[in-house]
Amino acid sequence: MKRTGAGVLLVAAALGAAAGFALDQLLTSMGRPTFTPAVTLPLLLLVLGLIVVALAIPIRRATRSGASGAINPFRAVRVAMLAKASTIVGAAIGGLGAGLLIFLATRPVPPSLGSLGTVIATAVCGALLVAAGLVAEHLCTIRKDQDDEQPGGDA
Repeated sequence: MKRTGAGVLLVAAALGAAAGFALDQLLTSMGRPTFTPAVTLPLLLLVLGLIVVALAIPIRRATRSGASGAINPFRAVRVAMLAKASTIVGAAIGGLGAGLLIFLATRPVPPSLGSLGTVIATAVCGALLVAAGLVAEHLCTIRKDQDDEQPGGDA
């Protein structure tokens, strides 16, 4: 499994930002209030980030202890894929929050403090979820064995 690249995260964040800006633009053009994320969304993103890192720590301990056979490879792959998914979702939701924030900043009327606070918190917590997912991916990496064959090498 390859680690999550910066390109994927930038694309997810850009798509989220475009979606957030377009959503608020559409709602405003229809005469409706702008979209404001729920207060629980940033909290949920923080809890998800903590869970992902907490699941990755035992895998890191098992890989560094040197005990052979102590690592369940299926669990390690599941946690690594959860971490990868968390980084992409965090980038998309952080981008969504950034798009909403850009829309609110470009309006002539200043937004209410409550809606602005939840939008900023969503963007920040999305970035924190990306960081937690990247840390968990790093914790789930397993060192290469000395006897692994290198691609293109002599067998």
